[in-house]
Amino acid sequence: MKLTTKALAAGLLATILIGSANAKDTASPRITVTNLAYSQSVSQYFEVARVKSNSTLNAQRHSVAATASESGSYAAGTYSYIEQGELGTFTNDIKGALLQGTSFRLVQGKAFDAGSPQPSKAEQVLGQMQTGKMAKPSRQPDVRDIIARIKKGEFSGADYVLFGTVSSIEFRDEVSPLQGTSSETQQLSLDLVADFSLINTRTYEIKAAFSAQGAGNDTKIVSARDDVVRHNRGKVIRETSQTLSKDVYQQLVGQLGLPDRSADEQESGSSAARTREQVQQVIILK
Repeated sequence: MKLTTKALAAGLLATILIGSANAKDTASPRITVTNLAYSQSVSQYFEVARVKSNSTLNAQRHSVAATASESGSYAAGTYSYIEQGELGTFTNDIKGALLQGTSFRLVQGKAFDAGSPQPSKAEQVLGQMQTGKMAKPSRQPDVRDIIARIKKGEFSGADYVLFGTVSSIEFRDEVSPLQGTSSETQQLSLDLVADFSLINTRTYEIKAAFSAQGAGNDTKIVSARDDVVRHNRGKVIRETSQTLSKDVYQQLVGQLGLPDRSADEQESGSSAARTREQVQQVIILK
């Protein structure tokens, strides 16, 4: 009878703990972090030529007659258009920071659907030469139209979407002489600035909005000007991603008024380290 009572008590405690954990998970908002959207102007040179030839041959008993004709069309120029897409390189560190420092639950969203491939300018001009009509490209989805993407179901299951767009991204390769020496430093750096908005998927209310910056660099010292320098691009991208995620996390937590659990953990870790140091000092004094 005692064993049965203990078993029932243990089962009741487990049920309470599981129910408490489930209630906590249910209360935590679900967030999707999108890949960083970008759009840029692109120019391309196109060249199209079409040649049409026609020939006839008329042979009789005492004569042969032949005719031939040839015509052609040629077009060339520069075509400009807006290219849009997503960068998935810089968002995993943001997700990790939110998982570590907040009670948010993260939901994986769908990748941006750019629509069906569009005919190139050369293909459009060739079609006009052949049919006499210019094919009109169909309207493509806009990667920055977050409302349309929410309605389309790209973030199903999420209460909020943290939507980021690239406003500036630049690689720089700089060379600087070292004073007093014949050597120089060669630095590869990356600067990234992105705009973020936290949007309610049901009401479309903006709960937070800010700009965040990330930066990374790799510096090499070169003793001779003909030395071959191989920069670590992976290190540069990793540092940029980490600094960007830190800036995003701090601004998001600050605007929402949430407790910074990562700062609390660091403070508790520092306090524990100080306590261990004091204990060691006491032992040494003995």
